[in-house]
Amino acid sequence: MKKNLLKNSIVQSILTSLICIVLGMFIGFIVLLFINPAGAAEAIISVAKNFLTYNSTNMQLKYLGNTLVKTAPLLMCALSVLFSYKVGLFNIGAAGQYVVGACACLYAALAWKWSWFPCMLLAIAAGAAFGAISGILKSYFNVNEVISGIMLNWIGLYSANMILSNVKEAASPYTYQLTAAGEQAILPTLGLGALFNKNQYVGLALPLSVLMAVLIWVILGKTKFGYELKATGFNKNAAKYSGMAEKRNIILTLIIGGALAGLGGSLLYQTGYEQWQCTHSSLPAMGFNGIAAAFLGGLNPIGTIFSSFFIQHITAGGAYVDKTMYCSQISDLISAIIVYLCGFVGFFKYAMNVRIEKSEAKKAAKEMSVEHKEGGKE
Repeated sequence: MKKNLLKNSIVQSILTSLICIVLGMFIGFIVLLFINPAGAAEAIISVAKNFLTYNSTNMQLKYLGNTLVKTAPLLMCALSVLFSYKVGLFNIGAAGQYVVGACACLYAALAWKWSWFPCMLLAIAAGAAFGAISGILKSYFNVNEVISGIMLNWIGLYSANMILSNVKEAASPYTYQLTAAGEQAILPTLGLGALFNKNQYVGLALPLSVLMAVLIWVILGKTKFGYELKATGFNKNAAKYSGMAEKRNIILTLIIGGALAGLGGSLLYQTGYEQWQCTHSSLPAMGFNGIAAAFLGGLNPIGTIFSSFFIQHITAGGAYVDKTMYCSQISDLISAIIVYLCGFVGFFKYAMNVRIEKSEAKKAAKEMSVEHKEGGKE
């Protein structure tokens, strides 16, 4: 009997992710109906369309470029969460690591006038340092990484506000524009902007983030180092018994996770797309949306590329919702519902396998019945 394609784990991961997306959009639509039924259909379509709202091809390309600019840092935050989760750790501190990465690269660019590459390296180092703190506390003092990560998130946010206040505009809470005061630190465009109606923000960030996703996939699935990290995540006592340095592996995991999130901060702010607001009282959504992207992508680095684009697509689509009826955060609600549904991925796969097995058993019984009848005639 030929193997059923639906039993393939990759196919099942794709199908279950699609189920989560469809159900999440549908439940979001139901919520919109309760808030204001008059504009529910138009609102959910606006969220789904995003840049396709525009009739002009040039405008569609430009705003597609904007979505891709923010997909790159989101992908890095998703990889940070994914990498740690594969080793049995929940890096909720990715939001804070992203913030300190953004702070480091912006301060170096605006105050010290560093070029783009040293600024990026400093962002990576800052994120890695925050990850290392959680790793050390986890390894040597058994402090849960979720607790230390949440505390460090707020330390990172208010430290960034304080530090970047030294390089902010006098009449506003925003830092100086990188395009005017730190042009030497802007990431190379590589000519990619020409593909998106001369969008100046599209450049190195996008291919670099995809390359990092492929690199993480190789490390986790194809190397001894990745195997040791995952083995530590499954059972650190067994890993220790077999000669693996489980404490070192935990610290290294959170250092790498922090470095990825810190790089995410660099890949957004070094495009010049946004300025940092020094009066931030809440953490940027990027770090938490990374959790959504990681789980929606089936905790697969390659799948996370596509899920990051989808999450950013509907997040940007929320801006086109009619503000007189709904707030733009409806896209965040839909993302949250999708994340919640991702918790049922195991159930979806189980239900799918049960249905496949019943179908195959029924088919096998039918074939045996036919063979038996044909044998009786002979």
